Amino acid sequence: MKIIEVNNLSKTFKVKIKEKGLKGSLKSIINPKYKIVNAVNNVSFSVDKGEIIAFIGPNGAGKSTTIKMMTSILYPDEGNIKILGLDPAKDRKKLAYEIGTVFGQKEQLWTHLTPYDNFKFFGAIYDIPEKAVEKKIEEFRVLFELDKFINTPVRNLSLGQRIICEIVASLIHEPKILFLDEPTIGLDPVVKENIRTLIKRMNKEYKTTIFLTSHDVGDIEKLCKRVIIINNGQLVLDDTMENLKYHYLNQKIVEAKMKEKVNLDDEVGITILKDKGYNLKIEVDTTKRSVADAIRLLNPDNIIDINISNVPLENIISDIYRNKE
Repeated sequence: MKIIEVNNLSKTFKVKIKEKGLKGSLKSIINPKYKIVNAVNNVSFSVDKGEIIAFIGPNGAGKSTTIKMMTSILYPDEGNIKILGLDPAKDRKKLAYEIGTVFGQKEQLWTHLTPYDNFKFFGAIYDIPEKAVEKKIEEFRVLFELDKFINTPVRNLSLGQRIICEIVASLIHEPKILFLDEPTIGLDPVVKENIRTLIKRMNKEYKTTIFLTSHDVGDIEKLCKRVIIINNGQLVLDDTMENLKYHYLNQKIVEAKMKEKVNLDDEVGITILKDKGYNLKIEVDTTKRSVADAIRLLNPDNIIDINISNVPLENIISDIYRNKE
């Protein structure tokens, strides 16, 4: 079931051009000049109910503009959007009851209140009966292990605890879709894992569809089965994580510790990444040479220890950005 449908979406902005220095500032006030920026250019995609989808791209790619149009903060110049059958431009109030948003760098909680009081406050905003709110808070308290800080003022919480509470607060009205923008930004690895576990649990327990933007490859790899990549306002890739790795992962990293040095300088399909004598790190292009063949060149009897791994996902994504520019 398609619960998000985006068709031929476009949005332009009129941006003032400013020259350098004081003279340039004065000219921009007296005789301003503008340029048109295509923030989003003819983007189309759809999302099924229950998906956890990564919507990614470099800074300025058009991610935030697209999300703002999907959540009725901005209106498109062209194209149309249907979220749960609603048009964000026309059904803003109805849509607000059906979706939730969490922005990692922007607070929505009242910092002088406790998480418990914030949850009560959000329940009142969404016209939820008090008994129903109390039942929901109790459910969240147990499920998401909030006991240690549910009655502590938000201003005294760690960043990780605050983000957890931001996510929980966005679930009070039981949204069918949750938009998460950089939910793990600035968090240490342990807390990141806690947030990812929370998102997985939320998706599993409440069947909440998750629309995630993140620059953290760990978020994408551990949470999402599908990736949409946008760059320069255009959709450049929409594929499963499995296919992304399969089609773009033609390189393998081989790290070997050897008894004797080996010279691989002129070997086809092999790029030397690091050569410290008895320790060698190479990249094998499997379209030109098999990993088994590369190991034969090293000589199995000469190998003390070996590790074979995939090229990091961030490298793959960076290559896609560059190739589509």
